[in-house]
Amino acid sequence: MNIHYPNGQQPKREYNPQRDLPTPHQSIYAKRGMSLEDEINHSNQYYLANHIAVIHKKPTPIQLVKVDYPKRSAAVIKEAYFRRPSTTDYNGVYKGYYIDFDAKETRNKRSFPLKNFHPHQIRHMRECIKQGGICFAFIKFTELDLVYLLPATNLFEFWDQQSGGRKSIPLASIEKCGYQIGYRLNPRLPYLEAVDRIIANTK
Repeated sequence: MNIHYPNGQQPKREYNPQRDLPTPHQSIYAKRGMSLEDEINHSNQYYLANHIAVIHKKPTPIQLVKVDYPKRSAAVIKEAYFRRPSTTDYNGVYKGYYIDFDAKETRNKRSFPLKNFHPHQIRHMRECIKQGGICFAFIKFTELDLVYLLPATNLFEFWDQQSGGRKSIPLASIEKCGYQIGYRLNPRLPYLEAVDRIIANTK
């Protein structure tokens, strides 16, 4: 099936928690090289199974273009388009707080390009913050195998400096403003510990 994404990216493989959740005897390094999305999905499945948080990847509505009916009881989608760009990747609830975040990866080693975010995503996070939500961005430096959680308020500061010529966020700034998320077995990315710190700072 051909699915046309707004930015031309290719669809990612479907996440299967029974396949992707490691057993207690697996090394925490056994699945290095997973996409950031898979790592987050793994963590969210753990949080859900243990009644810690309910956070899911947002579905994106699609416009069907071509559907085949090989038999009356079945339909096969052959071609589809996303109807509109998505806002952020994930949302849910944790300790009574609305959680909303995006996940980005870069092969750069010294900075994260701001062009990876889109104006509608920034607007969405600003509106969520105004309503008391907790918003942030996951940023993964794939070549360094480093993952950071950057609070949306800090992201907004860098975003607003683009008019002055800023095109990226230096890794050193992300290290200073964000929270490094180290790998574990379960959850793979224990990011709610950083969310707890964001919540504490908002009180």
